[in-house]
Parts: sequence; C-alpha cells; structure tokens
Amino acid sequence: MQEDPFLWLEAIEGERALAWVRAQNARTLAVLEGDPRYPALHDAALAIVTAQDRIPYPAFLGERLTNFWQDEQHVRGLWRHTDLAEYRRPGPQWETLLDLDALAAAEGRNWVFHGAVSLPPEHRRCLVALSDGGKDAAELREFDIAATDFVADGFRLPEGKQSAAWLDDNALLVARDWGPGTTTASGYPFILKRWVRGQALDAAAKVFRGAAEDVMVQASVLRDPDGRRVGIMIARAIGFFETEHHLLTDEGGRVRLDLPLQSSFRGFVAGRLVFTLQQQWQAPSGTGCGAGALIALDLAEAAAAPAALRPEIIETPGPREAIEDVAATRSCLLVAINRNVTGTAFAYRSGDGGTGWTRTRLPLPELAAVHVVAASRHADCAFVDVAGFLDPSTLWLIDPVRGAGEPVKAAPERFGRAGLTVEQFEAVSKDGTRVPYFVLRPQALAYDGSAPTVLYGYGGFQVSLTPSYAAIAGRLWLERGGVHVVANIRGGGEFGPAWHQAALKTERQRAYDDFIAVAEDLIARAITSPRRLGIMGGSNGGLLMGAMLTQRPELFRAAVIQVPLLDMLRFHKLLAGASWIGEYGDPEVPEEAAFLRRISPYHNLHAGMAYPEPLFVTSTKDDRVHPGHARKFAAQMETLGLPFLYYENIDGGHAAAANLRERARRHALEYTYLTRKLMD
Repeated sequence: MQEDPFLWLEAIEGERALAWVRAQNARTLAVLEGDPRYPALHDAALAIVTAQDRIPYPAFLGERLTNFWQDEQHVRGLWRHTDLAEYRRPGPQWETLLDLDALAAAEGRNWVFHGAVSLPPEHRRCLVALSDGGKDAAELREFDIAATDFVADGFRLPEGKQSAAWLDDNALLVARDWGPGTTTASGYPFILKRWVRGQALDAAAKVFRGAAEDVMVQASVLRDPDGRRVGIMIARAIGFFETEHHLLTDEGGRVRLDLPLQSSFRGFVAGRLVFTLQQQWQAPSGTGCGAGALIALDLAEAAAAPAALRPEIIETPGPREAIEDVAATRSCLLVAINRNVTGTAFAYRSGDGGTGWTRTRLPLPELAAVHVVAASRHADCAFVDVAGFLDPSTLWLIDPVRGAGEPVKAAPERFGRAGLTVEQFEAVSKDGTRVPYFVLRPQALAYDGSAPTVLYGYGGFQVSLTPSYAAIAGRLWLERGGVHVVANIRGGGEFGPAWHQAALKTERQRAYDDFIAVAEDLIARAITSPRRLGIMGGSNGGLLMGAMLTQRPELFRAAVIQVPLLDMLRFHKLLAGASWIGEYGDPEVPEEAAFLRRISPYHNLHAGMAYPEPLFVTSTKDDRVHPGHARKFAAQMETLGLPFLYYENIDGGHAAAANLRERARRHALEYTYLTRKLMD
C-alpha cells in the first residue's frame, strides 16, 4: 500500500500542520470575508444567535429551573436559575450561578460550559463540566448552588473524556483515564471507580472493569422520586451499538441483565427500568419484543432473576414510526414518537403489579417536530418543544398525569415566512426504497431548474433529521430566493432500527444512493439543476458530502463539508474513530477494508476530474472527528491542482464554533460561499 504523503497533517498542534492551516485560512477568509455580501450575512447570523428574545430552555434542578444563556454581552455564557412561577412570566428574573466569561478571563482559559450533574434530593452540590475550547474532554469541578461558587477543596477531576455520578454527599462514581492502559482504543474509559471525598484520586476503589477492546463504560445512579438511591446501572458498551447492562444493588450484589446487546437504557420510573430495543428479542418469559420497542423491567425482579426477565411492552412503533425521546417524571414516562418524520408525544403510566401501561396522547400541535426538553423527577411536569421548518419553537409545560399542557414560551420569527411553503416528497433509491425528503421553497417557485438549492443530509448512527425551525437558513438563504432541502436517507433513525441498519458497514452505499436519488428527484422535478444545486453536511454528514463529491461530482456545484470523516482506512486510528467500527466497518478486516476503500473520499479523488470547488469547515479543537480528515483531503486537492476553500477554527470543538461569535462567523462563511456558487 502506498504511504500516505499527508500524515504530517494529522499532528493536530504540529508546527508544520498549523502553518498550513493558517495559510489556508488566510486565503479562504480573504475570498469569503472579502465578498461584499459577507458583512450583511454575518450581521444577520449574529443577530439570530445572540437574540435576547430566544427561548431560555430550562433544565430541572429539584424544584428550581436552570438555564445556560449566551448573548452578545455573555459570549461564553451565564449559568443561572429561577423558580417555575417566575419562569412562566414574560420576562423572568434570573440569579446567576456561574459567569463563564468572567471565569475564562480570571483563569485565562477559553471555557465552554458542558453542563452540570446535581445531587438529589437537595440539589445543593453539582459537578460542573468545563471544556477548554469546546473539546469533548472536560474537567469537572464541585459547585455549591447556595454559595454560587466552586467548593474549596471539593471534588475536582482533571481534563479528560470522563463521566461522574453522585453516590452521596461524599462519594462519586467516576469513569476516566486512570493512567496508562486504562482507556479504550476510542479514547474513552473502561474502568469505573468509587472516589471518596478527601481521598487521593489514585486511591479510588475499583467498582467495575470492562476491557480495552470496548468503546466505554459509564454508570447511572438509580433513585426514587424522593432522591433515595435504589441501585446503580452500569452500561458496558462493547461496541457503538452493543451494550451489556449490569445492575449493582446497595447490598453489594452485581448482576448482568440478560437483555439483547442492541438495547439502550432510557430511564427509571415507577420502580421499573426502561429500555429501547434495536433488535427483536424473545424474552425468557416467552414475551416477543419487536425491534424499536420500548420495554420495562421491574427492578426488584430483574435484580433477583436477571436471566429470567419478564419485560412489559410499553410501545412498539409501526413501520413508518420511531421512538425519538424518552424521559421520566415522578410517576410517568414521556415518549416522543415520529410518524413519517413528524412528531407526537404520549404520557405512559404503569398499572399496579405490572398490569400494563396506559397511554395518553398529549395535546400538542400536529405536523411538527416534538422533543422533550426537560422532565422533573421531583414532580409530574415536563417541558416539550414543538417546532416546524417555518414555525418557530414553542415551549409547552406538560402535566402528564392529566394529559394536559399549555404553551409557556414562544420564539419570534427570525425570517419572513410569507410566500414560503414546505412540502414532503419521496425519491426512489437505486434498490427501489422510497426515501422521504422535505423541501422549503418559495410558493412562486418557477419550475425551470433555476432555483439555488441547498440539500442537507446526515444518514448515520440512527440520528433522525426531523423538522426544526430554519432560522439561519431562512434568514440567510430562503429570504433571498433560495430553496432548502432535508433528506431523510437510510442510516438515520427516521423509521427505527431497520432504517439505520440498512446502511451499516458494507451496506453504506445505500445511504449514498438515497442521497443521490433525492438530488436527481429535485432535478427531475425542475426545482433545481446541477448548476444551482449545492450540498451540506457535517461529521458523518461530512463523509456523505465527500462521497458525493467523489462519486457524483456532476450533480452539484457546491459542497459545504463540515467537520468530516474522509479517510476511511485510518478513521479507526484517529481520536474517537475506533468507536465507530460498528457503524462503518473495520479497516483491519480485509473484506470490510476493500469496501471502505471503494467509498473512502480520500482514496477516490483523482486528477483530471471536474469536481465542484468545496468549502471545508473544521476545528483544531475537535477531539471527536480528527481535523486531519479535512486537512489531508484538502491537501490532496491542492497537490492535484483542484480548487477548494478551507477554514479551520483554531478553537471550537466538534461544532466548529466555541462561542456565539464563532458560530455566526461560520454560518456567514458558509452562506457567502453558497451565494457565490449557486446564486451568482
């Protein structure tokens, strides 16, 4: 095999690599920021992402609500809290818990807030996660809510890809890098320890050990609604989609639940463990459970007889349905279900003695996306977000016991929707599968192939692309006469596990065939034409963009390739890549390596081909998808004399933007590029 001439670009902070990055950034920014339309696009994007009238999405902290807020004055953000009664007011008053901008200035760090984990039932103590520059790796610090300050000599975990859960006031369950040989090939921990207050970190006692060949190990502490600990669930991910579930009791016992490996723990309610299944399962009790089903196990029974599980079937989605969100309140389970890629939501309650689950549909608008934002374990209430492509988000406060709800917050429109419409079509893929897609367009569209159109796709990891308010695309593209398209290709989760599994490993070409079919259908309908069609996608969607660039370059004139995977023969050796072997296949297995070589964009770029000039957007601080993917592909294009634009944010993490200003800049760069390619 020929040696890779661009391996030097995999040195993330290497002097030579960063010199190349800075040179490409300077060239690209001169082109895009030098375009006379860039300032207006940037100002419009910044106004949207920093708008003061955004919905302050809440999280429950016992009886109180927290919110993380960013705006033009608080670029890194404020973590703050209030109570429910105050939150319901039009302009609620908040008390600041932590000012990230002030903390970053005081400590000389580019802190990005990665959330907090509190200790029930008082919720006085939290572990706050702080990332330097937006990386997945973060440090954890103990924070006192009442004192609104970090705890002196409190728990503090140095930076790492780690997780921690409270056992009690003085003990944590921690999974992290404990030293050489304690992380998986993906860079995640596989050893779980109990760390006691005042104890040296290296003296923590081992509770559970997976294997270096796993993806990761992490724990969830099970508590009743009043905060009493009743057990511990340990998830040992032996692959990205295969997980062993182990149950630890407070008496010191440990059992492995005899569940199928393709199952996911979703919560604990009414004394029951709740799981979704990604495969069919015949339980020891004889109960048959379909792929995609939501099931429950009685905790006491499961602990006593882990090999004789008796599942209760809560819900089995239909062939054009998928369970999207699951969340537990004090006594209910909230479930958002997609039907043909639009959402509904239900509240479920368990009958006494396992006599079955009753279902109540929640009174939410139809033909929209529905997502559970937050659910209280202290009380029976939750917040649910409802939005459409042209309909701004509305936040509903839900009472699942009564099956009631009311809107409490609504976002204003960010672009003029007059004269716009949304349609859902289906394209027929190469193997005959019907693939849905959404088109956002002017009602007065001339069907002559002249509409500048951006086609967005992802198609992986069972992620569903459901309708969401198109604030940025609406303001920066639709208002200016553009068309925006979202493709629901296989590999995603729009229709449950089967839709995802149809494009796994050596079947991945199906996802690409689906995307091609959508592009060809848009052209056949004369909505657009290859001259006016651009594509956009990030991460796994960036791989999709690279595959489109190398497989069907004549179909498109523009490609925005965000934080992509592109070298599919080395992805498993870069950062978290080894964890994705279950999705893409193993380059060390000859049959799978042969297929990966056929689809790998990096290995299918050739001289003499007419490729559209792409825009690569990535981040130096992305510690999930290695920036070397984008760097090497662009460098290869450079060597072949092929045109491209390249921008790498020196900070930013996997979102390629560490704060709101960087996010606005990225949006403006992308839409300036699309304007030049598709509207000019």
